[in-house]
Amino acid sequence: MIQLALRMYHIPEDIQVMLDDYFSGFRMRFSTNSYTTDWINLEIGIATGCTISPILFVMAMEVILEAAEDSAGPANLGCGCYMPPLKAFMDDATIICSKENKTRRMLERLDVLMA
Repeated sequence: MIQLALRMYHIPEDIQVMLDDYFSGFRMRFSTNSYTTDWINLEIGIATGCTISPILFVMAMEVILEAAEDSAGPANLGCGCYMPPLKAFMDDATIICSKENKTRRMLERLDVLMA
């Protein structure tokens, strides 16, 4: 999803490659007083504490939200007042739809996009 977001927001290819190399090198292991695991390659996610990670997270979430929003259209609140069907802040999202079938369609679309 991050690579898709980088392409959608026209990030230069050399920066995309650099970020891919950076994130593909993450490994971790667990240690106790008596045992240490082998190194494990981390294959998904973004790094906590990394300066660029929140920006990449927001970019990827925006791609997901835009794609889901296209499946429902604006919510009719009455009296000619319409509202976008999704409101989001970081990893919290609220769906606002005037019809149950639109809500269901958007939830299904989000489910597909997040898989």
